Amino acid sequence: MTSIESIVVLIPVLDDWQAMSLLIPRLAAALRPVAVRAGLLIVDDGSTESAAEGLAQARRDGFDWVRVLRLRRNLGHQRAIAVGLCYVDEHLECDAVVVMDGDGEDQPEDVGRLVARARAEPGAPIVFAERQRRVEGLTFRAFYMLYRMLHRPLTGRSVKVGNFSLVPRVRLQTLTVVSELWIHYAASVLRSRQPTCGVPVNRGRRLDGRSRMNFVSLVVHGLSAISVYSDVVFTRLVMATALLATFGVIGLVVLLSLKLGKTYDVPSWAPIAAAFLLLVLIQAGTFIASLVFVVLGTRQQSAIIPRRDYGYYISGVSELDAA
Repeated sequence: MTSIESIVVLIPVLDDWQAMSLLIPRLAAALRPVAVRAGLLIVDDGSTESAAEGLAQARRDGFDWVRVLRLRRNLGHQRAIAVGLCYVDEHLECDAVVVMDGDGEDQPEDVGRLVARARAEPGAPIVFAERQRRVEGLTFRAFYMLYRMLHRPLTGRSVKVGNFSLVPRVRLQTLTVVSELWIHYAASVLRSRQPTCGVPVNRGRRLDGRSRMNFVSLVVHGLSAISVYSDVVFTRLVMATALLATFGVIGLVVLLSLKLGKTYDVPSWAPIAAAFLLLVLIQAGTFIASLVFVVLGTRQQSAIIPRRDYGYYISGVSELDAA
C-alpha cells in the first residue's frame, strides 16, 4: 500500500491556454472526492502568449497553489515534462506527481483512478493510463498502428502507454537521473526498469482548438521513443543483417559447388545470382561495420542528466493568484 495524501499535477503547455483554462476547473472538481491536497504546475514550453494573459479568467480554487514554470525556449513536449519532473523533485514536497496533457484528451476524471490504483499497489509503482479507445482520424490511427508494428520487432516491447501517469515520489528521485528522460518520458520509465502498472482509460476530446502536433512531429515523437532503445535496436539490426549475410554465403557456396562439381548443368542465371549474392554480402558487411561504429561512438558521448542540467532552461516561476 502506498500513502498518497498530496500530489502535484504537471502539465506542459504550448500556446494552448484556452483549453488549459477550461481544464483547470474540471480538474479541480475531479480531485475533490479523491481526498488529496493538490498543486498544479504548468510548464510553459516557450509560448508566444504569456500565461498571465492566457489564464486571466482561470480560477485556482481547489488547488493549494498554481505555479507556472517558464522555459527559455521551446524544448518540446517530452523535455518540458523532464524539466517539470526535475523541478518538482528539487523544489516541491508531494507524495506523487501526475503527468498529463492540458488539452482535455487526458481526462481529469481519470486522475482519481490513477491515485486509487497507486494507493492499492504495493511497492510504489508508476501507474500509467492505458488508452483503450482513440478518437483521432483514420490517417493518424493507420500510422499509429504502423508505428506499433515497427516498435515491437525493433525494441522487443509493445506500445501501450503515453504520458498520462502517476509517479510516486520514491520513483521520481530515480527517474530524474535517467538520461533517456530527456528524450522520451514513457520510454525512459520502461527502459529504466521502474515498476509499473496500468489503468485502462478512454481518450477524451480536445476542449478547445486543434492539436499543434503535425505529421512530422508525430514521426519525430515515435522515433524518439525507439531511440531510447538504441542499443537494442542496433543489436537486432546487426543480428538480422548477419542472418541475411549467412543466407548469402550459403547461396554462393551452393552455386560454386554446382560450377565446380559439374554434376548438373549450371543455369544461365547462376552468374547473375552469384553477383547479386556477393553484392548482398558486401552491403551487409558495410552495414554491420557502420552500426558497430555508431554504437561505439554514442557510448563515448557525454549524456545529459536531467536532474543536473534542467535548470539552464528555466527563465522564471510565477504564481497564479485566485480569481
